[in-house]
Amino acid sequence: MIATSIFLLPNGTFVVELLVVAVILFLMTKYILPPLNRAMEGRQEKIRSALAAADAARAEAAAADDERAKVLVEAREQARVIVAGAQETSDRLKAEAGGRAQVEYDRIVATAQSEVIAARQHAVDEASGRIGEIVFDLVAKIVGREVDQSTHDDLVREAVAALNAEATKGSNH
Repeated sequence: MIATSIFLLPNGTFVVELLVVAVILFLMTKYILPPLNRAMEGRQEKIRSALAAADAARAEAAAADDERAKVLVEAREQARVIVAGAQETSDRLKAEAGGRAQVEYDRIVATAQSEVIAARQHAVDEASGRIGEIVFDLVAKIVGREVDQSTHDDLVREAVAALNAEATKGSNH
């Protein structure tokens, strides 16, 4: 019995256990490990495709960000062009309005000057009509006698000439 009591010697239980382990290993390698390997390979493939999709999305996002920045720069440039055009139009309209105002001012001043000249001439004409009478009366009073017609005409011509000279001098100022 000593030989049976040594635990290092194989007995029938050991052989059965060894057979059970071998069968379990065979069954695992034949039926359990292939589906597990396929599931792991499928999972790895899904992870690879997800990583590739993430890289592609990251590249798309970077391209979209670059495109957005480019569009923003273009929009800013267009805004600058529009503002510059608006400023130029504003300046041009101001200049045109100033020019029209100056033309209108010049027209009004010219009209006023011609009206003043016409009024002055009218006053000279009216005064020259009456000046003959005034001069004649004045001379008659000073001289104390009647003045003949030729002297009267000479006095009237001198007075009208003086009045015209005065009117011309006033219109030049």
